[in-house]
Order: sequence, then structure tokens, then C-alpha cells
Amino acid sequence: MALIVSPAPPLGDWFAALDQQMLRSAGFFADKPIIANLSAAVGADEGPDEVLEALDARNLKVISIEGIDPGLLAGTRWERLPRLSRGQPTAHENRTDRPLAIPDDPSPAGATDRPACVDPAPSLLVDRPVRSGQSVIFEEGDITIIGSVASGAEIIAGGSIHIYGALRGRAIAGLRTGAAARIFCQKLVAELISIDGLYLAPEHWGEGFHGRPVQIRLDQGTIKLSTLD
Repeated sequence: MALIVSPAPPLGDWFAALDQQMLRSAGFFADKPIIANLSAAVGADEGPDEVLEALDARNLKVISIEGIDPGLLAGTRWERLPRLSRGQPTAHENRTDRPLAIPDDPSPAGATDRPACVDPAPSLLVDRPVRSGQSVIFEEGDITIIGSVASGAEIIAGGSIHIYGALRGRAIAGLRTGAAARIFCQKLVAELISIDGLYLAPEHWGEGFHGRPVQIRLDQGTIKLSTLD
């Protein structure tokens, strides 16, 4: 489940209230992805990067921002955070599709200036599971994971994401290719999925997809999940 926080001035009072809530419900925020809506914080004494640093200092895992121009974070460690907005899933669909096969010789990370009609797009192959707390970021193209993605881990791809195992963490696709990106996994138990800035958390897609092999794509601006078994 993703949590949305909206810091508001006076920020000192807002963070004091947050600290009290975290003391009362210590486990509520544990390992949960945080989306920070900073629209109300614009114009406050602290800059948006300082607000994000304050959230990070409280061990909150900020995975995305909303409500501000990303240029305000240029030059900070937060400038690569994706901007997400909630999407709505369409109805359940059973399909016979299977995840795309891994190329015999995938292009190395960073491959550029190759004719698109001859060579595949750049891709990154990770031949091991991704552990909790790890991030795999490849903005140039697709990411393929041979293994599972643990809770608390994140995969961020410029193109599509292929996971040959369970997806328990977060998968964010389409930073470069947009709506053409897809997410494939052998077992959907994710904390958050996103394509082209639209995101869904588990409570949005329902029990029909939980623990099953799934393809995730966009259809006319709506996130669509399809089972692959």
C-alpha cells in the first residue's frame, strides 16, 4: 500500500504532528512506499528538497513526488524521483500471453546510436533476485530480472519490466517509452506498480490478481491487468 503525505506550513508544526503519529503507530509507516505531495509546501521557508530530506530522516521511503515542478529539485539527489498519479484498473481478463523471452544477447546497458530497425532497444539483465532496500534503475530501456523482487525493493525502467519470479516490491515502468511500456511478473504480490506516471497499489487491483502471473499495461490512459495463466 502506498501512502500519500502532504506537508503543509507551518512545516515545524506539521512534522511535529507527524512525529507524534509515528510514535503512536510505529508499524504503520514501516516499509511502506511514500508519495509526497508538495503543492502546499511550495513557498514555505524550507525548499522542497529540505522537506524530502526531513521525510527521509524519519526513515520514510519516498518513491515519488506530486504537486510541484520537478525542476525545483534539479541538482539535488531527489531530481530523479518519478512523478506518479493514481490510475484505475479495468476489469479482469484471462489471457494466454506469456512474458517476452529474454534475448540471447541483450544489448548492454548504455548502448546508444544503434539503428532501431537492426538492433533491439538497450536493455538491462539482472541475473539474480533483488533484495529488500535495493534499487535497480535503468532509464535507457527495459529491465529483466531473473528472480524475485523483494518487499522494499524497487525497479525503475525507461521501458518495460520483466520479472521471472515474484514481484513483492515496487515496479515503475515507462519513464522513457511512456504508455508503450508493460510490466510482466510470474507472481504479483507488489507494493506498487506504475506505468507512464499512473500507479496502483494492491487495494486497487483486487484479490483476483494476487499471487498470479500477470501482465500490466495501459489502455487508453487506464492501467489494465491481465492474468497469464
